[in-house]
Amino acid sequence: MKTSAAGQANTVYSILFSISLVHLLNDSIQSVIPAIFPILHESLQLSFAQIGWIGFTLNVTASMFQPLIGLYTDSRPKPWLLPSGVVFSLFGMVVLAFAGSFTEVIVAVVLIGLGSSVLHPEASRVAYLAAGPRRGLAQSIFQTGGNIGQALAPVFTALIFVPLGQFGIIWFTFAAAAAIVVQIMVAKWYKGYIQRQSVVKKTVVVKRRLPGKIIGYSITILIMLLFSKFVYVASMTGFYAFYLIDHFQISTEYAQVFIFALLAAGAVGTFLGGPMADRFGRRNMIWFSILGTAPFSLLLPYTNLFWSAVLCVIIGFILLSGFSVIIVYAQELLPGKVGTVSGLFFGLAFGLGGIGSAVLGTLADYTSISFVIQLCAYLPLLGLLAVFLPTDNKLNLTEAGMTAKAQGA
Repeated sequence: MKTSAAGQANTVYSILFSISLVHLLNDSIQSVIPAIFPILHESLQLSFAQIGWIGFTLNVTASMFQPLIGLYTDSRPKPWLLPSGVVFSLFGMVVLAFAGSFTEVIVAVVLIGLGSSVLHPEASRVAYLAAGPRRGLAQSIFQTGGNIGQALAPVFTALIFVPLGQFGIIWFTFAAAAAIVVQIMVAKWYKGYIQRQSVVKKTVVVKRRLPGKIIGYSITILIMLLFSKFVYVASMTGFYAFYLIDHFQISTEYAQVFIFALLAAGAVGTFLGGPMADRFGRRNMIWFSILGTAPFSLLLPYTNLFWSAVLCVIIGFILLSGFSVIIVYAQELLPGKVGTVSGLFFGLAFGLGGIGSAVLGTLADYTSISFVIQLCAYLPLLGLLAVFLPTDNKLNLTEAGMTAKAQGA
């Protein structure tokens, strides 16, 4: 592949860490919702089914809008969407802090879901543009911020929501305000990048493209892998704390430590996943991140409290190491559609997690929390499907030449 030096020579780490910070703030805000489920369950007298529908609403709102925003901005980049999207999250936090009914909680999570809908496809595009030759690393840096934000949610529950209750959510408006400030700076860089690239033509020698049929079934496999990953994550972040409280008679604060361990280990796995994929291959890393989780997820429901903590760390590290790799793999399957691919896959991640939350919550009402955790332990076995993905060597032949605008700048 032959490109001009203009767009791909350097990795812009200041921008990558800026959007990673915004991702951290956004996902810590978003993760407040499942983290506060035990609080809402008591303060508003919600059933497990209603808890599931709250998770469903948050995730499906993001799922519906992210692909549309990605598709739109592929042809019409809008840098100022970055800070404006966080404004929705800020309003959502205010509504959630004062919500006195199930309906008001739903309104709040819709607003927060809209904020995430704007952030993920556009920030992922910025990561792509700032990556230079290190796309795997860049996507890992971006994703690590989100995973750290998710990991902090159980800590917030233990330190803020248990002592302060639902109104403690109001403190997260400061996180939203900080994210808006950082996004304004990122938007200025993004706008400057577009202006510079508008006068630079990139010529690339196209070797060969994979047939549409292979691309189609590869995307289908990736979606199935996302299903296994994010429905399992939904079972853990939304319901595993209830399982621990019921099974081991521990406190809500103590149960949140296990969720923190899972998500904190996931943040480490996410950061290392990109570089590991660059070294060992993207398909191999995708395979490892899903199927490699299975032995430990199958053991988890049958261990004591100590080994449950150990397995949460192992599961979090392995399972969450592959999402950034899946995103980059899909972007290379469909070159020139960075926003669409990012929006689609982030949207699916939210949507599948939301559907899983609603279904699992209803199932828990009709069976038990233990049954739900035991059932979901089998989901990582779907990682076997990764064997049917094209190899990295075949995938690299799909990168096509295009102008800066078509590349998704």
